[in-house]
Amino acid sequence: MSGTRTPSSSCREHPGEQGAADPIRLLAIREAPLSLDEVFAAVGDDAAGGTALFVGTVRSHDGGADVDGLGYSSHPTAEAEMRRIAEKVIADFPVRALAAVHRVGELAIGDLAVVVAVSCPHRGEAFEACRKLIDDLKHQVPIWKHQTFSDGTEEWVGV
Repeated sequence: MSGTRTPSSSCREHPGEQGAADPIRLLAIREAPLSLDEVFAAVGDDAAGGTALFVGTVRSHDGGADVDGLGYSSHPTAEAEMRRIAEKVIADFPVRALAAVHRVGELAIGDLAVVVAVSCPHRGEAFEACRKLIDDLKHQVPIWKHQTFSDGTEEWVGV
């Protein structure tokens, strides 16, 4: 029948289904405010059918306490660890493009703390790869959060 496609034995036979040659488009730790547009643009790829983006923001509460503000600090090896994690995600998923930026310094309620994005040939892969990326960044990259609460107490997280 004309105009219909027959599924190939392996969807990975098409170049668009394979990972891109250099899918890491943006990795950074910055003191400046983060840009959703920059991260989203970095993962644009004509062979990607799905792009997943995660945005972590500073919230007004944590563990039942009101948060007034917080600061992030990082170890000098943090960007290298981000790269290691990104490379692992790329090895595990057909990533076309990947980007991750994390902010350090003093942040206010509502500020963007981290933005990650992944584009893949299909949406399911993009969702899974993005979740793996943010979960591993959060647990493995040496970035620490210092929260100040409304009652005058403070707490270090991730130390």
